[in-house]
Amino acid sequence: MNKNHSLLRPDFAMWREALRGIPRVKDKAHWDALDPFSRWLISTRAAVLLMTLFAAIIAGIYAEILGAFDWLRFAAVAFGLVMAHATNNILNDLADHRRGVDKDNAFRTQYGTQPVEQGFMSQGRSRMMALITGVIGGLAGLWLVIGSEPLVLYFFLAGVVFLFAYNWPLKHIGLGEPLVVIVWGPMMIGGGFLAITGFWSWEVAIASLPYALGPTAVLFGKHIDKIPWDKPRKVRTLPVLIGHLAARRTTLVLLALQYLVVLYLVITGFFSWTLLVVFLALPYYFNPISRIFTKPTPAECPPDYPKEAWPLWFSSHAFMHNRKFGGLFLLGLLAQMVIGMVI
Repeated sequence: MNKNHSLLRPDFAMWREALRGIPRVKDKAHWDALDPFSRWLISTRAAVLLMTLFAAIIAGIYAEILGAFDWLRFAAVAFGLVMAHATNNILNDLADHRRGVDKDNAFRTQYGTQPVEQGFMSQGRSRMMALITGVIGGLAGLWLVIGSEPLVLYFFLAGVVFLFAYNWPLKHIGLGEPLVVIVWGPMMIGGGFLAITGFWSWEVAIASLPYALGPTAVLFGKHIDKIPWDKPRKVRTLPVLIGHLAARRTTLVLLALQYLVVLYLVITGFFSWTLLVVFLALPYYFNPISRIFTKPTPAECPPDYPKEAWPLWFSSHAFMHNRKFGGLFLLGLLAQMVIGMVI
């Protein structure tokens, strides 16, 4: 009776923690005491879902700037994309558990919670969670497809394929990182714009790149952190294939390209001067990002670094840059949209 009652009581503190990072659940008793939504947030790694929500919002802003915004279709795009990403995260953890990739003190269980690997949730429950999440998101996508241009259907089908193909085989053959540029850019933002407005825009597809490069850099950072774990297990991510030094340099290039593409789009007139606000994140790029990415991983957790985030290192810093740049990018777009409405 008390246990069931506790499951119905929202744990708002855990919700906030799950949206800020990846909470650590102490043991199965702790897990069992959580409400269902807290479990879902932890299982889907909700903090990274915000990157997808931002992509949907950017697609909506582009639609508004070009005078073709639709609230209902925007809501369906945002909801569908977030649920698709959530489904992918659940399936990734399940697939890695089944292949034994995360066996014996897995890399990710050192800094967060992996419910299936740690025995908090059965494979069957994980599959059911993925199924329910995927079906709900899929219904939003199907609603967008009905009565739309055939191109919307092709984007929907491609999204379904990539959702299942990312963890196997693409991530294991060095194609996971290039896929993220495509998915968070032309697919999420360009395709989201298409689903909202009913027409495709190559300008919007190009304008999606400054944001898409951020999640790609975060993934690069994570896979650099995991090289010592992935390489002996033959998980051939792109950082594993090109090596530690080249991967770190590539991440710095990806982050620098965010600023350069924005500058290009301002000069060509697609963006207004308000987008130059992203350059307020440039000092963070030079210090600490450039300083950190030009050096190997520290041998142990630095004293001034959060111990709960270790052994994540490069991915944590790339994630912080992505939040700073992404927030400013969104602010600049909103300013452009408001100025356009007033003028």
